[in-house]
Amino acid sequence: MRKHLWWAICVLLLISTTVISWKPSNASKNIEVKTVTVGAKEYFAQYVNDIYQAAQLQQTGMDVAVFQKAITGYLNLKLANKLPKNSNIITVIDFNKSSREKRMWIIDVVNKTLLLNTLVAHGQGSGNDMATAFSNNNESHQSSLGFYLTDDVYMGKHGRSLRLNGLDQGINSGALARGIVVHAADYVSQGTINAIGRLGRSFGCPAVSPAVSDMVINTIKGHSMMFINGSSSNYTSKFLDETAPLNYLMPVGTDTVKADSGRVASL
Repeated sequence: MRKHLWWAICVLLLISTTVISWKPSNASKNIEVKTVTVGAKEYFAQYVNDIYQAAQLQQTGMDVAVFQKAITGYLNLKLANKLPKNSNIITVIDFNKSSREKRMWIIDVVNKTLLLNTLVAHGQGSGNDMATAFSNNNESHQSSLGFYLTDDVYMGKHGRSLRLNGLDQGINSGALARGIVVHAADYVSQGTINAIGRLGRSFGCPAVSPAVSDMVINTIKGHSMMFINGSSSNYTSKFLDETAPLNYLMPVGTDTVKADSGRVASL
């Protein structure tokens, strides 16, 4: 009996010593939550890259710098109340790419989703496989760069078509008068590429395949934004000014990241 009592006392003493002598480790004591401060430009780049990565745009060959231009314009148009409140779809066309590539992207920027990546034609006056010349002039048969708002849908000589309203004065502002529209064209196909080594060309319209034309028009109609990118020393746009988007997403002097998809959607 005494032997069992002695072992019980020893066990209790051991447990008591362990509990009394335990102290939080230095690592536990020294844990600190640090706020990483980033500048407005760095945060904006992170914001753009977050959408870019989530929508897997890199895998489709989109240039992140072109996407950042498109997002800059989108936010400027939102802040200027030139886009509807519920507008979260943007269309990006990159004429720095060959007509043999899928160089049109339709993206939901709030849900960070790529809706469509497809072929698109440029104007016959802009070049053969690559678009290298751009104009706002009627009868030039050239494509125009810059930012557009999609306008009304109508039935024309190319069937169901979507008018485009150019927003860059002197660059694409003649789009409505020139009849620059999204329409279907048989020459926008892999078969044409196989036959002549490139797509066929339009009179300046961003023409798409008949297989996707209705989807394209139905998705982007209703005053959504389109941005057509290309190489031109003459192209400038007030919608590429990052000042307002930077101040909106993360005001100067603020260390706290404020922007998220919901915030942008509320514009």
